[in-house]
Amino acid sequence: MIALVRRWWKGAEARLGTAEPADAPALAALHAESFRRGWSEEEFERLLAERNVVADMAEMGGEVAGFVITRRAAEEAEILSVAVAPARRNRGVAGRLLAVHLGRLAAGGVEKVFLEVDRDNVPARRLYESAGFREVGQRPGYYDRAGGPPAVALVLRRDLM
Repeated sequence: MIALVRRWWKGAEARLGTAEPADAPALAALHAESFRRGWSEEEFERLLAERNVVADMAEMGGEVAGFVITRRAAEEAEILSVAVAPARRNRGVAGRLLAVHLGRLAAGGVEKVFLEVDRDNVPARRLYESAGFREVGQRPGYYDRAGGPPAVALVLRRDLM
């Protein structure tokens, strides 16, 4: 039992930092593990090389535990993706990562942050609500769903200033 607890807690303290183009393979692997249609390494490399993209990641136990990636446009930004490794979920990684990321955006002059989330993704909705996001719209049929009708995306917003 002790060995199991030690494995579970191994690397429990996440190290947060900026994601760079060299991190693209690890981010693509995590994205593919987290979403129905994962982004490729090349897509991540291109995004991470853009000047208006802000990306942060968490590492635990020497592996990427999560990331958040955002595109800025003047005083607004859109969170493009947030992912946490399945084995690292429910440990506060996403909350800490999102808080650091929003702080970075605010320090860079971003006033409003938007994102879309599947209406049925209750854990993500709880995360965003606890981070101060509020629903400002919906996009019917936004997300493809295997074996079912397309899912509704909720458009969320958080004012940083």
